[in-house]
Amino acid sequence: MRLFSKIISYIFHPLFIPFSGTIAYFLVTPKYNSIELQSGTVLPIFILTVIIPIIFFLILKNLGLVSSVLMPTVKERKYPFYISILLLFMVLLKVLATNFVIELHYYFLSLIIATTSALIMLFFKFKCSIHVMAIGSLLMFVISLSIHFETNLSVAIAFLTLATGIVASSRLYLRAHSSVEVIIGLFIGLISQLLTLKFWL
Repeated sequence: MRLFSKIISYIFHPLFIPFSGTIAYFLVTPKYNSIELQSGTVLPIFILTVIIPIIFFLILKNLGLVSSVLMPTVKERKYPFYISILLLFMVLLKVLATNFVIELHYYFLSLIIATTSALIMLFFKFKCSIHVMAIGSLLMFVISLSIHFETNLSVAIAFLTLATGIVASSRLYLRAHSSVEVIIGLFIGLISQLLTLKFWL
C-alpha cells in the first residue's frame, strides 16, 4: 500500500496539472483551433511547466535546498513555489497573450491564485496538500468545461473525482499531511477555479 501511495503521488504530481488542463481543453473544445495555435500553446506550456521546473528542481537538490520532489517540509516548498508562480505568470503573459484562449487564460490565472494562496500559508507554517489542491483545480476546470461547452464529460469527471479521492488518501496514508491540510488543499483548488468562472463561463 505504501508503494502504491508513492506511485500515485508521482503520477498525480502537481507538476503535471497545468499541462494536463491544457490538453484537456484542446481535447474537449468544439472551437476550431489551428495546428499552429495548438502547437504554439501546448509546446511552450509543456516546456515552462514541466521541463524547466524539473531542471530547477535538480539545481535546488544539488544545492541542498530540497530533499525530494515531494517537498516534505515547509522550508523546502518556498523556493519551488516562487519558481512555479513565476513560470505560471510567464505562461499567462507570454504564451497565452500571443495565442489567446480565454478558458486557458483563466485556468492559469486560477492556478496562480491557488499557488500564491498556498505560498502565503507557508509563512504561517501551514503546509496544505499541493497534490490535492492541484487535482482539485483540474477537476473543477473539467467540470467547468463540460458546462461551458455543454458537453457530456461524465467519464472524465468521474475519473478525476476518483483520482482526487485516491490522491487525498495516499497523502494521508504516507502521513505527508493531516486531514485538515488535505481538506484545505482541496478547498483552495476548487475555490480558485470558481473565482474566475464568471469571466468566461
